[in-house]
Amino acid sequence: MNKKQRNNLIRIIVAAVLLIVLHFVHLDRPIMLVCYMVPYLIVGYDILKKAGKGIVNRQPLDENLLMAIATIGAIALAVYKTGDFTEAVAVMLFYQVGELFQSYAVGKSRRNIGELMDIRPDYANIEEDGELTKVDPDEVEIGTIIIVQPGEKIPIDGIVEEGKASLDTSALTGESVPRSVKEGDEVISGCINTNGVLKIRTTREFDESTASKILDLVENASSRKARSENFISRFARVYTPIVVICAVLLAIVPPIISMAALGIAPNWGTWIYRALTFLVISCPCALVISIPLSFFAGIGGASREGILVKGSNYLEALSKVKTVVMDKTGTLTRGVFEVTGIYPSADSDLSEEEILHLAAHAERHSSHPIAQALRVAFGKEHDGCEVDDVEEIAGHGIRAKVDGKLVCIGNQKMVRLALGNDADVATADIAGTVIHVIVDGKYEGYIIISDVIKETSAEAIRKMREAGVTRQVMLTGDGKAVAEEVGSQLGISEIYSELLPADKVSKVEELLESGKQCLAFVGDGINDAPVLSRADIGIAMGALGSDAAIEAADVVLMDDDPLKIAKAIRISRKCMRIVHENIWFAIGIKVLCLLLCAVGLVGMWAAIFADVGVMVLAVLNAIRTLFV
Repeated sequence: MNKKQRNNLIRIIVAAVLLIVLHFVHLDRPIMLVCYMVPYLIVGYDILKKAGKGIVNRQPLDENLLMAIATIGAIALAVYKTGDFTEAVAVMLFYQVGELFQSYAVGKSRRNIGELMDIRPDYANIEEDGELTKVDPDEVEIGTIIIVQPGEKIPIDGIVEEGKASLDTSALTGESVPRSVKEGDEVISGCINTNGVLKIRTTREFDESTASKILDLVENASSRKARSENFISRFARVYTPIVVICAVLLAIVPPIISMAALGIAPNWGTWIYRALTFLVISCPCALVISIPLSFFAGIGGASREGILVKGSNYLEALSKVKTVVMDKTGTLTRGVFEVTGIYPSADSDLSEEEILHLAAHAERHSSHPIAQALRVAFGKEHDGCEVDDVEEIAGHGIRAKVDGKLVCIGNQKMVRLALGNDADVATADIAGTVIHVIVDGKYEGYIIISDVIKETSAEAIRKMREAGVTRQVMLTGDGKAVAEEVGSQLGISEIYSELLPADKVSKVEELLESGKQCLAFVGDGINDAPVLSRADIGIAMGALGSDAAIEAADVVLMDDDPLKIAKAIRISRKCMRIVHENIWFAIGIKVLCLLLCAVGLVGMWAAIFADVGVMVLAVLNAIRTLFV
């Protein structure tokens, strides 16, 4: 409980004690008015102050004005008629109890978000004259060597120059398993060094580092409102003036009708009292507070699981997802390729070692996982071989001169490009990606490279079906045989293979047009940025430290576990279920109590219990979205 909440609790306790004491004291009405004004002002001065500011700022029609009118009216009735000042103080007292519950609930959700905010580093260590100096991370330039000691956060993204350690990434990914790093490994800000001393050469400025981008993402999530939140805002703007007008009519019309039609002296006090009670009941705070809180708590609960949602509008859209389209490499597979076979053609003069040598050097400057697999398999990258005129042909492969020989490596499209449209070569029926090698216009053979399916991918597909995803589609640039092999192992029947990046966008657009279901695309967030932007919901997988993912995706999963897809959908659906529960519950109770008040079946005490009770129950229900 923070200082403000403690102060409010003290005010509530003091006012409650004074109210109980005054209940047993009998004095003249003027003196009782002065005595009761003490607990009333102790517990309600801030409400009156806010109501006054609303009038000054020309935004008066909110719950603070409703409470002020109702309680001041109750005091006026007590002065001129009933002599019972208890109701006015009790109404304000119970309202503040409800506000305290709401403040606690919001605080709990903010603390959850605050755990994520702890990834923000306070300083960076720089070595000067043999001593460590703490500096503001904003002042550290790219290429600076920083020192991270055990127990400290990594302040800026970089590459380990010296040392090895285990990093706690739980604040970023939601996973407790530590990650080991050594010299040459890339590290990102926000991770905690649990052991060892690391010397890191920074590769980004502080504002561009992973931790800063993630914090900016979470802090701005509330600016993107869901349709349900916008509905509540519009509802409150229309609803408040309507109930004020209804209360005025309730206070004036019945007495006038009874006097004009029945000739009965109007009972102004009774109808004014009912109108004031009507105002107390009509206060829409349960809706205005609980709906945004539900989304806020939902985003907070998701962030605790390593799922960053850019706004409540995306959380709402995610709950409607029935079709999930997934990229294969890096999403369902680990993206870690291995050379599993080298097959020279029947008329080739090159050995397996020579074919691998030419392919590895042609891919020397590529960052593609297949290129890395070729270089790792060859293992002699620095053998003095000259590589010139490197050209990457999208959707085909690489063309380069290796020691003066023109080497083309890639898929079947590259074969046709290098040897003519009629060229076709046979390959063994082996699962894996086929890399064809053409040297100086002659087909020399092919290399088989296999990807590894993630351990959790099959379970992730099953969990998605359990979460209500009725259609699962896999898109890949790999060949048909490889795609179908992966699909059969995972239980995905709808597969589209041999797709260029532009083809993936076209296929997603085709799927969007073929059905009215909400479609989510899941990709690695770098090569799939155009598709992530085109889908109803873009989900970036394995996007730790990826600028493209954070920019293009609507939902960012902070590790590469596909199980998080189903978890994100479950969180969103639970959040929306609670939002709808609160909307129907709050509106239903309000309408019932307003009708009972209009006919005189409930008084001020019942009204405030109904109002505060509905608000407290709605807020407590909203807190449930923090927990999956």
